[in-house]
Amino acid sequence: MANASLKGSCICGAVSYEITGKPRAFYHCYCGRCRKSTGTGHASHIILKPDSATWTSGEDKLGSYKVPDAQRYRTIFCTNCGSPMPRVAPDLSLAVVPAGSLDTEVPLQPTDRIMWDSRADWSCAAGDLPEWPEYPE
Repeated sequence: MANASLKGSCICGAVSYEITGKPRAFYHCYCGRCRKSTGTGHASHIILKPDSATWTSGEDKLGSYKVPDAQRYRTIFCTNCGSPMPRVAPDLSLAVVPAGSLDTEVPLQPTDRIMWDSRADWSCAAGDLPEWPEYPE
């Protein structure tokens, strides 16, 4: 897939962003951390290698929380409204974009369900997407 330009914002409008890069995957993640950070059965994240990432407004309104025992897990959010915002990890050449924060059309359909073995019993059924007990191979 070609590069995509993703634009998004938080629910209160204080924070907005633009990320350009090549989408790698669109995961529904069922891990306990994603469930807790979203309040839902899974988080929906677009994973891409960012060519550029720009906070177009409200960068000073961003908060962050890293689970102490997690190697990579971190949440980025608007401190006004709590909306999840993208996490750009230059050391991993990776951006994780919460699909629900996008203002533009999502450039691809979901590709996989990850951390499937961690899902809550009440979570939605799998459907036709590949399921991975943890991370994809």
